[in-house]
Amino acid sequence: MPPQQHSLTLANGLPVQLHHVPHLKQAAAFLRVHAGSHDVPAAWPGLAHFLEHLFFLGGQRFSGDEALMPFVQRNGGQLNASTRERCTDFFFELPPASFAAGLERLCDMLAHPRLGAAEQLREREVLHAEFIAWSRDAQARHDLWLIQPLNPAHPLRAFHAGNRYSLRVPSAAFQQALREFYQGHYQTGQMSLCLVGPQPLAHLQALAERATTALPPGPGQVQAPAPPLRGELRQAGAPRPDASRLDLLFACQASPRGMGWALEFLATWVASGHDGGLLAELRQRGWAQSLQLKTHYRFADQLLLSIALGGTRAEDEGAIAARVFDWLQAFAAHDDWPTLREESALLRERRRQVAGALELARGLIEPDAHDGPADGLPALRELLAQLRPEALLHPVAAAPDQPLNSSWRLPPRNRFLRGTRSPGHVPPWPSALAWQAGPPGPLAGLRLRWRLAARAPEEVTATLQRALAGVQAEAEQAGVKLRLHCHGRDWTLECGGAAAALPSVVASAVTTLRQPPASAWQAGSTPPVLVPIRQLLALLAEHVDSGARASRSEDGPAALASAWAGARWDGLVLGLAEAERPALAAALQALPGRADASATRALASWAQWRQVQVPTPSSEHALLLFCPAPAADLADEAAWRLLAQLLQAPFYQRLRVQLQLGYAVFSGWRQLAGRGGLLFGVQSPGTPVAALLEHIETFIAELPALLAELPDILIKTQAEDMAGRFNLHDMELERATEWLWQAHLAGRGGDYPAALQAALQAQNGASLQAAGRQLIDGNEGRLLLANARVDAPRWLSQG
Repeated sequence: MPPQQHSLTLANGLPVQLHHVPHLKQAAAFLRVHAGSHDVPAAWPGLAHFLEHLFFLGGQRFSGDEALMPFVQRNGGQLNASTRERCTDFFFELPPASFAAGLERLCDMLAHPRLGAAEQLREREVLHAEFIAWSRDAQARHDLWLIQPLNPAHPLRAFHAGNRYSLRVPSAAFQQALREFYQGHYQTGQMSLCLVGPQPLAHLQALAERATTALPPGPGQVQAPAPPLRGELRQAGAPRPDASRLDLLFACQASPRGMGWALEFLATWVASGHDGGLLAELRQRGWAQSLQLKTHYRFADQLLLSIALGGTRAEDEGAIAARVFDWLQAFAAHDDWPTLREESALLRERRRQVAGALELARGLIEPDAHDGPADGLPALRELLAQLRPEALLHPVAAAPDQPLNSSWRLPPRNRFLRGTRSPGHVPPWPSALAWQAGPPGPLAGLRLRWRLAARAPEEVTATLQRALAGVQAEAEQAGVKLRLHCHGRDWTLECGGAAAALPSVVASAVTTLRQPPASAWQAGSTPPVLVPIRQLLALLAEHVDSGARASRSEDGPAALASAWAGARWDGLVLGLAEAERPALAAALQALPGRADASATRALASWAQWRQVQVPTPSSEHALLLFCPAPAADLADEAAWRLLAQLLQAPFYQRLRVQLQLGYAVFSGWRQLAGRGGLLFGVQSPGTPVAALLEHIETFIAELPALLAELPDILIKTQAEDMAGRFNLHDMELERATEWLWQAHLAGRGGDYPAALQAALQAQNGASLQAAGRQLIDGNEGRLLLANARVDAPRWLSQG
């Protein structure tokens, strides 16, 4: 059955979009309030962002552990919110069985927010911690510099994040402004709701009608227009803070009709990395490594956008700008781009086919989600006419005379977008590649893992990552995510998305990995700086297997050839239809290394508490603590999985809400190279790593008392709910692929899915207490990644 859509306005005045997609495994709600940071009185900057935070404290019917955030975490979903200039978004994704309860909680917290003084003061400190991290972020500093030429009267030039000093909670005037803003904007006429899921349209409509009765009814308001983006001419401001970033920034006045399609169309083709294109030319000359069209602000007829380039140098800016404008002129000279319009329609359809529920809802909530070329082409012409050198908000000095490119080529057709041709000869299916039929749908997932004799030199792994960039970009356009992870002695290729394109994507990736182009061996640009907690997460798996590095007697292509010569590979594919298996088998004929179905090794106990210090450029304090579960017993894995789920809300409540240590606080189950365990993470602007670790250890030490307070019926219900989520037929394919792959790495047998479900259903208070004691004892070892060292006798330092 194909997807179905329906739009309506409920009796309370709420506009609702419903989208039924039969193959989805999750359902999503996306609620937009048409009011944001620019709609707040100028006297109270940050008020809209602050109110967004307060909603998540819960509502009248659901608060504490029953509020939306812990409920979504407990039921295996995801959620977030975002305060933008002229709107505020709330969104979550859940399994269909718990979706109605999630929607009730969302509407309850928006209808009856908890605005007590004590709660406001606590949440203000959390928001202040976010402000401190934002103010220290390099990207934030660059963005602030970028908007300096704008009209000083435009709200984009004002401060909107909010902090301890702008949010004067004890002030009666502030409290009045907070309530007036809430009452004036958080009503049905000022909102839009989109529901997406596998449920029939009638069922989705009934959910919307029932849950949204809590929302205050009221008419919509016309949002006040903003002053012009451009002001009077101003002298040049401060120099660019980061010479490796070049933004060609434009303030455009453009009709909103069709502009969504126009921006999507131009963003796709200006950033294409094909030979004869703009990005390929800039890379070939060593002038830039990345390029994208970024929309910084869009409201009514105002549009602020940039052509953002990364990996640049100050001395090349004039030459880069000349090439960009030359390409824009050549692109605009084409007559309505019929080939690219056809390609864009196919890309849009493929994205719709492979998108998850939340991604679909996010796109459908936009007012121009259904725009097409009829309105988009005039808007694109209007836009291109304004992207001229004299319109730059940050003028770029003219480059020395250089010949321009007179032979720009439009992008070719995406080679992965039209399926895979069946091979004439059908090769045998590799014995080292496990195959499992997944849930019905258009998606498939693949994992290929090479186990090397020794860790390869960093030069080799960096080269492989650069070499795959072109294939990755083209594959992602065609609905397939492609990633190569190089951790220790394991190289893992992850590939997942549109099943029709997966075999051809794998074939291209294998060809590239066997023999990277010569250009890939040249050093690339410095990767972007991540916030500390994300930097630690990116390095976590690297420290699970710290095998010896390969000898430095070989470099470059010779080192890669040696790595492949000693490699053994195995893998897993899920969801690929029988008709597509021959094409994948053919693609794997060229796979380097030796197929070895027994490459998985037994997971030994770490038995040590290891700490690794990772220097980060930020002054914020961050740590990750990974506590492995016992490796052998499936009953232990089930108990630890359930323990991880039950601890998420209390851990967040203790460290973020009560202790107010920071805004990045999380915990959960994580598997690394097949080894499962609990992962705790915290980033704090003011509390040192040693103190953060002490708070985590105190929380762990108090587990027996916390677990003793949990009623048996709650444990039983949570265990059964979790067991139900490990039904392959009901799991999203990406999650199912990763779950089965980690089980494969752990050496679990074919009965693992059913056995884990049975083990979960057998959990009780006693087994949870036993898991808590194992966590407290730490006999399986621990891994601490932090940006500062902890002085304690039990911790062995590495790195």
